[in-house]
Amino acid sequence: MALRLAFMGSPDFAAPILAALQGAGHAVVAVYTQKPRPAGRGHAMQRSAVHREAERLGLMVRTPDRLSGEEEAAAFAALDLDAAVVAAYGLLLPKPFLDAPRRGCLNVHASLLPRWRGAAPIQAAIMAGDAQTGVSIMRMDEGLDTGPVLLAEVVPIGPETTTAALHPVLSTLGARLMLRALAENPPARPQPRDGVTYARKLTRADGRMDWWLPAAYLARQLRALTPWPGCWTSLGGVTLKVHAAHVVAAKDLPAEGGPGVTLDGVLTVACGEAALRLTRVQLPGRAAMDAAEFLRGHAVPAGTKLG
Repeated sequence: MALRLAFMGSPDFAAPILAALQGAGHAVVAVYTQKPRPAGRGHAMQRSAVHREAERLGLMVRTPDRLSGEEEAAAFAALDLDAAVVAAYGLLLPKPFLDAPRRGCLNVHASLLPRWRGAAPIQAAIMAGDAQTGVSIMRMDEGLDTGPVLLAEVVPIGPETTTAALHPVLSTLGARLMLRALAENPPARPQPRDGVTYARKLTRADGRMDWWLPAAYLARQLRALTPWPGCWTSLGGVTLKVHAAHVVAAKDLPAEGGPGVTLDGVLTVACGEAALRLTRVQLPGRAAMDAAEFLRGHAVPAGTKLG
């Protein structure tokens, strides 16, 4: 049965979910998304991925700065919705919004709740070394990702899984599960009280590589935070962005050195435990390059201190 819906989302993760709702024949009568913001070197105003997708589909777009106030709540209630579908919108929904749709506001969350509530669940799961993640369809309440769960499905995290690879898998799964939730209206189950963790919003500072940490953690950090916010260290007082690396076990180390010290001439860096060999790096204003190419123009001998 076709439902009357609003969609609320902003980044790339959410855009395929909007397209799936429209493709399934639901009436998406309004799309709420973050307003255009300056981006890139020219600081040109850029619309969100959901904004662009909504315009491609010919849907009405709303970009309020905030949802507080009677006027915004009245406009939302006037849409006469069966449900609102929310996916990484970026604004908290006040109670009048949560209560307005007949079936409530249903959220696509990229984790197995209650693990990794919050803003960056995909990255948090990889950095923590979790063996699995997934998608939960949740009926929203006034808490931060605390509402009851209607559907959930597991996705494994392998030893080489990256955020870039996991992101579209979870987005596609989220679209499929949301269509099921709308069609089947399954019973909602309260989240367990045990096992609650939080994934806070990321900043560029989270990408700094602390060489006192184990190499295995730094490798997970790299897989989780590439391409954004990206991982970085410093070399000779200049920021060096690290795009790829692999762990060198303690038994295979070419030499000894303190954390952050290169152990050879091919960018093997000692860590708090084992070492990390950098295989793709980038200097400011330059293109990313493989380590061998980088070293032809920038010798980094053993004993060089990074960070």
